[in-house]
Amino acid sequence: MKKILEGVGTVLLVVGGCGVIRELTGWFPFLGFTRFVTEHIAFLHGRELFTHIVLAVVGFGVLMIADQYRKA
Repeated sequence: MKKILEGVGTVLLVVGGCGVIRELTGWFPFLGFTRFVTEHIAFLHGRELFTHIVLAVVGFGVLMIADQYRKA
């Protein structure tokens, strides 16, 4: 379970971080997942930066939970 949480947390943190960089600088235009999240969900239009910040924070939180999870 710990490895799964670490994997999910890492993916969310990287996607969120790259999305923030993409929104602020225009780099990483090839990240299709970040475009899917912000362009295909109607209530997120105009909130792209906030969405990516939330993804990064949630990823960091999942990594912190995985760190506290005991190995069974």
